[in-house]
Amino acid sequence: MNNMKKVNCFSIFLGFVLLSINIKAQDVHFSQAYETPLYLSPANTGFFNGYFRAIINYRNQWASMNKAFVTQGISLDGGLFKSKKRPAFMGMGLTIFNDQAGVAKIRKTTALLNLSGLVKIGKFHALSVGLAGGTAASNGNYSNLTYESQFNGNTIDNNFVSSETPYRQFTTVDVATGVAYEFNKFKRDQDHDDVTSFKLAFGAFHLNKPVQEFGAGSSYRLPIRLAYSFTSLFDIEDTKFSITPTLIFQTQAKAQELLIGSYVKYRMSTGTKVTGQKTQNAIGFGMFYRRKDALIPKLIFDIGDFSLGMSYDFNVSGYRTSSRGFGGPEISIRYNNLASSLFESRKEFR
Repeated sequence: MNNMKKVNCFSIFLGFVLLSINIKAQDVHFSQAYETPLYLSPANTGFFNGYFRAIINYRNQWASMNKAFVTQGISLDGGLFKSKKRPAFMGMGLTIFNDQAGVAKIRKTTALLNLSGLVKIGKFHALSVGLAGGTAASNGNYSNLTYESQFNGNTIDNNFVSSETPYRQFTTVDVATGVAYEFNKFKRDQDHDDVTSFKLAFGAFHLNKPVQEFGAGSSYRLPIRLAYSFTSLFDIEDTKFSITPTLIFQTQAKAQELLIGSYVKYRMSTGTKVTGQKTQNAIGFGMFYRRKDALIPKLIFDIGDFSLGMSYDFNVSGYRTSSRGFGGPEISIRYNNLASSLFESRKEFR
């Protein structure tokens, strides 16, 4: 009955989102939502089981167009001042993302320092509030660009002066904030532990709306990006299977994006997540859908403290005519010191 209530709650939440929004395209995104927690909300900083986490991401979007968008990222975060004598602690993290696009190799590199405050508000409940701040540098090789004014009637002639206003490099300040809530309950057995958990998170990025000065005198400000996420883990009792229903909704100006799906994981060697006495190894397959954009199959391998995720976007939008349906691959590598410190983390905070 309890599990049925949880499924019903998730269905209601999902139905509300699907009925109340009109989804449009968004260029910069990640398909592996679980592997970009700090990109979704600063409140996710340090908000996990364990003391230290490191994640590397690589995405090649629309690979058939000669790497139209290549995105790389790294995030580091962990908890500070954990103690079983108090119900609260701090999280600290760092995110660095680099995005490169097009023949001009227009690049944007963002580095943010994340801080969060986490507090246990009940036996199975926890709340987090986070802030992030840093810089974003934009540049590119604009000499590779060509313009209509350089067309000589037959082809583009680079000897023609384009008379276009030159672009320039610039650096801005970026600010973000967020809040997250987690329900986490576990059933402890001698040979394995069954976990039931879900997290609701909200993130607001570019709060200061930094001016994008590609041209002199530009007054265009980067719109605020809002991210809403539902992530979960349900271990199916007395089996070796787990499911991870996930829903991500993001909006920025008039662009909107909805990502929904789930992994099904099979525990090849069952671990004890609470005591850390045994290490879990698992393999999982997931299917996700970015509305009006892509169908995304995923594979994930959990080997002790490490996790490898691989996915591929298959375009289902009108753009599939040009991309031939091939959106591009994404890879993630995560290290989370579960086996070595989860028991102490659980003892102190959970």
